[in-house]
Amino acid sequence: MQITDYSYDLPEKNIAQHPPTIRGASKLLVLQRDTGRISHGEYSDLTKYLQPGDVIVLNNTKVIKARLIATNNDGKKRELLLLEQHGHEFGIHIHSVLYRGKIHPSEQLNVRGHTITVRTVKDGGIAIIESPENLLEMSERFGSVPLPPYMKRDASKEDIERYQTVFAEKAGSVAAPTASLNFTRELEQALQSKGVVIVYLTLHVGLGTFLPIRVDDVTKHAMHSEYFEIPKETVAAIQKAKQSANRVVAIGTTVTRTLEYCANDILHTQPKDLSGEADIFIYPGYSFKVVDALLTNFHAPRTTVLMLAAGFAGWENLKAAYEEAKQKNYAFLSYGDSMLIL
Repeated sequence: MQITDYSYDLPEKNIAQHPPTIRGASKLLVLQRDTGRISHGEYSDLTKYLQPGDVIVLNNTKVIKARLIATNNDGKKRELLLLEQHGHEFGIHIHSVLYRGKIHPSEQLNVRGHTITVRTVKDGGIAIIESPENLLEMSERFGSVPLPPYMKRDASKEDIERYQTVFAEKAGSVAAPTASLNFTRELEQALQSKGVVIVYLTLHVGLGTFLPIRVDDVTKHAMHSEYFEIPKETVAAIQKAKQSANRVVAIGTTVTRTLEYCANDILHTQPKDLSGEADIFIYPGYSFKVVDALLTNFHAPRTTVLMLAAGFAGWENLKAAYEEAKQKNYAFLSYGDSMLIL
């Protein structure tokens, strides 16, 4: 299975650079995976496709202001993207970062008068840094919203609100769970009024979600782990849906990976709180155990999230849907339109 098999042409004009003027005012392509049938509507049409007792699962992670601009001793700028925390050692806060520019071990970097020390420089633009100060607090004070590089712009005040879901609660992500950026409180009320059950889990989005595949053979790609929590109540709701022949609808690939990583505990044990580090890599050929329907955005070529969607929909179905979406001027990627795969 080669990564080149999961590619397609994505014109610049189809890549969303800004969110819709009104949250939720986005398109929805609906793909029936058993027939390949495609239909079109609006994101708010989600209510039409769900039935009482169906369970929607959302990721309530909160995006931190993870982009820090530092300077080295020569006054040269270095960009750091704060990733997962690796604990404390005698008051020292330790994190992974993605970095741009040259850095080296033991180098000291300055962020608005605060010192960060480079511990280790790894492959792939990753480093381990430390600071006597809480780096999450530092990022909140001095950082900016970590917009994806393809947007080619600095984050604005608008992004502080819009690159965040309306139900974001638990801080820790460096990218948004984008499939739910257009999920509104009005849609939530409409779904609940219909009898749809809405529950939450947390997966802090990091390298596992957006690190590119750098090997030709897809099966040799190693996923980075990302921290997750699934409350007991969410497990119970999923079990009830399965027992009642209702559907479990994952809003986004982060939710899908978390549920499938914990499939055995969710389906075959008594409901309990679950937590850990998920490193599951889902691609075509995978047999989905928990998720029955998936709402997701349109993904970039040759990415793990595209391969997950292909695994769920079937690559030929997905590719045909992407081509039709391009022809109908759908907006792709993080601030773009969405697809419901049934």
